[in-house]
Amino acid sequence: MSRTRFVVVGGGLVGLGTAYQLQRRFPGERIVVLEKEQDVGLHQSSHNSGVLHCGLYYKPGSLKARMAVEGIREMTAFCREHGVDHEICGKVVVATREEEVPRLKELHARGMANGLKGLEWLDSEGLQAVEPHAAGIAALRVPQEGIVDFPQVARTLKRLISEGGGEVRTGSPVTAIRRTVDGWALEGPWGSVEAGFLINCAGLQCDRVAKMAGERPPVKIVPFRGEYFKLRKPKESLVRHLIYPVPDPSFPFLGVHFTRMIRGGVECGPNAVLAFAREGYRMSTLNVVDLAETLAYPGLWKFISRYPRMTVSEFLQSLDRRRFCRALQRLVPSVELEDLEPGPSGVRAQAMDSAGQLVQDFSITRVEGALHILNAPSPGATSSLSIGGYISSRWC
Repeated sequence: MSRTRFVVVGGGLVGLGTAYQLQRRFPGERIVVLEKEQDVGLHQSSHNSGVLHCGLYYKPGSLKARMAVEGIREMTAFCREHGVDHEICGKVVVATREEEVPRLKELHARGMANGLKGLEWLDSEGLQAVEPHAAGIAALRVPQEGIVDFPQVARTLKRLISEGGGEVRTGSPVTAIRRTVDGWALEGPWGSVEAGFLINCAGLQCDRVAKMAGERPPVKIVPFRGEYFKLRKPKESLVRHLIYPVPDPSFPFLGVHFTRMIRGGVECGPNAVLAFAREGYRMSTLNVVDLAETLAYPGLWKFISRYPRMTVSEFLQSLDRRRFCRALQRLVPSVELEDLEPGPSGVRAQAMDSAGQLVQDFSITRVEGALHILNAPSPGATSSLSIGGYISSRWC
């Protein structure tokens, strides 16, 4: 059994970002990252839109707001330093109906409170000047947002951790965790490791890892699959920026939008449907244990009773490309059904409490000798380095 000061469970961006920041703060200390897959960043870190979020949507003073504002600065600096592909292309948030304008003004005020720079209010003519094919009566231009190759970020972090004396063990699922006199012992088919401090960054499995470590997390991870289409190449010119809708307060997710990709192309989506497996990237993917656990959770049924129309609408939209297209046409009317081709999908590790409420902020639980990140969805990827810095400077 090997010994290390810090062990990080989870080799996604948050786990790798945390290990990297720990290594910078505690040079010479041994750090081990345990990742169950055969490579790093194979779940949420790579199954996402690739957007660098700058903190427009999040409540001022919240951990999400702070981490996003700091995170996009740190992530873009990291990408410049290490040659990771990225582009600050900007975003427009579009109001298509009069009732959305007050909410767009609230977003403007929230962005200003969060310290965003260069926000620009656009009328319909101003929107047409920057996004000729978008339809809206008003828009907010957010110049700081961009796109990035997050899998490349993950691979770079893995390399830097290894070069700095740390160890990233892939193919190393954790099956048992127990307390020892001076820390923890973690075991799996790969062997075992002892650590003085445990950091749980297991994403889609984080509540299970917390239970393995003897905790009773107050939330459960409920997996929501987000499905994308891609614009066919001749229609990619319809989108210059990232094009987003004004969030609907009666809808717990952001809604479909248009995202330029760092390797070229434009993705459209995502929707939000219950996944039948925590790592279920297709509707046909079923994990009986995962699904039974989700369906047995009282919070899920309270969530569905709170959002019945949304639940049905999102499921039907997943089955019917025409519904998906109509949602996209609100933002870019010239998109036609034949312009869409199947794209990728991702699964969001969304923490939900027993009352059926989605946890909106990042959730980090500190106990003796351990720390559990129990909710870090978007902008978790953008914020991964700032989350790691926050953990290493404040909690370890």
